[in-house]
Amino acid sequence: MNRVRMERRSFLKAAAQTMMAAPAVSALGRLAEAQQATPAKTAPAAAHPAAHAMAKAPAKFAVSLNVRDYGATGDGKTKDTLAIQLAIERCSVFGGGEVVVPAGDYLTGALALRSGVTLRIEEGATLNGSQDMADYPFAQVRWEGHWVKGYLGFISATDAVDVGLVGKGKIIGNPTLRGRNERGTGYRFPALIEFNNCKNVRVEGLYTQQFGMWSTHPVYCENVTFKNVTFKSGADGIDVDSCKHTVIDSCTFETSDDSISLKSGRGAEGNDIGRVCEDTLITNCTLSDAGFANIGIGSETSAGVRGVRIEKCKFIHARSHAIFIKSRVGRGAFVEDVSATDCDVSGMGQGFLQITNTSTGKSDGAASVIGEAGIPLFKNFRFTNMRVTDVPMLVDATRMDPLKPLDGLTLENITGTCKKGIELANVKNVHLSGIKVTGFDGALLSTADVTGTGLAGAAKFDTSKLPKAPDPVPAPETPYQLH
Repeated sequence: MNRVRMERRSFLKAAAQTMMAAPAVSALGRLAEAQQATPAKTAPAAAHPAAHAMAKAPAKFAVSLNVRDYGATGDGKTKDTLAIQLAIERCSVFGGGEVVVPAGDYLTGALALRSGVTLRIEEGATLNGSQDMADYPFAQVRWEGHWVKGYLGFISATDAVDVGLVGKGKIIGNPTLRGRNERGTGYRFPALIEFNNCKNVRVEGLYTQQFGMWSTHPVYCENVTFKNVTFKSGADGIDVDSCKHTVIDSCTFETSDDSISLKSGRGAEGNDIGRVCEDTLITNCTLSDAGFANIGIGSETSAGVRGVRIEKCKFIHARSHAIFIKSRVGRGAFVEDVSATDCDVSGMGQGFLQITNTSTGKSDGAASVIGEAGIPLFKNFRFTNMRVTDVPMLVDATRMDPLKPLDGLTLENITGTCKKGIELANVKNVHLSGIKVTGFDGALLSTADVTGTGLAGAAKFDTSKLPKAPDPVPAPETPYQLH
């Protein structure tokens, strides 16, 4: 027992001495990083920019540090937060590299990644989130499109460049989390993995599990790649929030809300900040969701969402839809240039595709985007070579605001079986071809106030059964200001 105490004192003394020396070493590390840095290449106009994030060459690790050498026990009982964080900090101040977590069960509080550091969680290793909320720091966090006080993610990085989480190990969150917010305080619970204002982020090969709260949340990031990652979550899988150039490749989702959600802020706050979510590639993924949709675009769209490409995915189960594009009056901005191709869809609770810009999501009241500017503009959606099996409904795009109809919808080469066909209202520039589905009751196509091609023989859609679109939000007595 005395020997254990002496070893612990020696470790803590060494840790303190290292942290005291960190500022001087950090300056050298930043100088080395500046000397080694190269500007990011700009994608050709014809290419999908997100492909460059996926294709980026692996970092050449300057140093490789093992968390066991800094006091981590991996016994599943001792909190290893200090030891792992110390290894991360030391790696960063020496110019970056790799921090290795070997096989073992590591109980830890929140960990912060630093620029130039890749955390490698090896096969047989698990990072387990502490059940003590005091182990998670408070910060301004993004929650449902607003910046609020909350707990920072279990593993996070802020204002960092060239960071990674890789390996064949596991990241398991705090199993006691229930719901999204803490009772009493209302503080947002910690996400499992959270990147804030980071560039060149890679998460690869890992198994992740979260409870009650969103799993993975990049915010204001650029060049982010998730590859061969398993997301098991009691809520959302990945929430891509006002990010540029994001690739989600060959990932598996077993979630209880949206498997993947694309967002850009809510109401006047998100609109005034104006950080667009753009250039997202989702490819070769398998998605299953017990709570809502596989891929949700919105409803937090107040800075705009553009350039979404979905390809070669398997949608195997969702409580609602494979793809749900959604917003509401008062959000403002736009959703444009969304495409999906070469996907298989089965096990849907409500249908393959739903699109609405009128009333999905929380209202912001006086803090909404006011007037007709607050009606989101949806434009240029294209779905081709999709194979559906027994979907309850093929396409529902009836809740579009007549003041801003959906402008541009292509459905081409859609095959398989469905119980109900396509219903469109307030849509222009529609192009339908190669719709070869069977098993449906009633008309294959029903329309109201729809223009375009491939509409011959459409039945008339009865809009009287739909709720009236909300009126534009009137200007409040006191104009909204960021505060």
